[in-house]
Amino acid sequence: MGVGGWGLRFAACAVVVVGCGCGRYADFSLPLLTGGDARASYTFEPRPQPVLSPGAGWESNDVLNPSVVASPTPNPQPLTPGFQLLYSAFDGRTWHTGLASSEDGFQWRKRGKVLSPDPHTWEGSYIAANGSALVLGKEIWYWYVAGTEEKPLLGLARSSDGLAWRKEPAPVLQTGPYASWDEQGVADPYVIRIDPYFYLYYLGQDRARRQRLGVARSPDGIHWEKLRANPILELGDPGAFDDAGLGEPAVWSARGFYWMLYTGLDPGINRKLGLARSTDGVVWEKRPPVFGGPAAWDSKVICDPTVLPDGENVRVWFGGGDVASRDSHLHGQIGVGVLRPSLTPTTH
Repeated sequence: MGVGGWGLRFAACAVVVVGCGCGRYADFSLPLLTGGDARASYTFEPRPQPVLSPGAGWESNDVLNPSVVASPTPNPQPLTPGFQLLYSAFDGRTWHTGLASSEDGFQWRKRGKVLSPDPHTWEGSYIAANGSALVLGKEIWYWYVAGTEEKPLLGLARSSDGLAWRKEPAPVLQTGPYASWDEQGVADPYVIRIDPYFYLYYLGQDRARRQRLGVARSPDGIHWEKLRANPILELGDPGAFDDAGLGEPAVWSARGFYWMLYTGLDPGINRKLGLARSTDGVVWEKRPPVFGGPAAWDSKVICDPTVLPDGENVRVWFGGGDVASRDSHLHGQIGVGVLRPSLTPTTH
């Protein structure tokens, strides 16, 4: 959903950088990795058919933005054993978050709608979805997008069973100050935990409607400081698959690097997945290949990756559609595939 999806208008919070309520800033990096083989890359093998499709009512238009967590074994919490999938669903007016459970990550049982925007709070009425989940202790933590269509912000909800949720009363990540790279909106959270910090990768939009990627860190998942040097990933060169927008990052570490899958938008509103790598989580290098949707159902859009490392491979759940639409009405469905280590980049 995130890339290209808002049609935002001007919404500055203040002129002063420090003390404006837009958040704190710091210089930091993730723990340094040694780096691996310079030829290292991945190939992507998606399954030909989607694993989750729209239903009725609140999920009748699109299902997108999967965030998958694995329930611990033995399971210390009242979650269904296996995998839990929080996903975004569109009913034609509003985005909601739904829950599905699976024993293998392929066959999913829908559990129902679990989050909707509360129009009586900061969330407004447009969206409470497009989030990132982590299992922490006996709870799922879920950072999600809400607020108005003109100014999306990030919130946090927590649950012990995936069905009943407690929301933080205020946004946990605000937009940036006047004329900053994320002045007009923050969205597409992806959170990883490396003690003693949480690291949040996210999309920011400026007043020129450029959508790029940045990072923030937090000791508690609630109070965040943004990297002073943001954004960390820029638009592609003219003619590139990502020259019109970036979004929806998914980050993991393997083979001596941090890796990122992200969504790239082209001027025709088609979306594909790009690959980048880093040794410090802040300075990123885009790498081939670029992954497009190989089947009819995801031929125009492949987006919204979420990853779970599985030995040397990486399992990927993603959104897809056969209509080149900015954020909805793209016949959105959810698919699954696997990234396999490669030394010879290949392009799909």
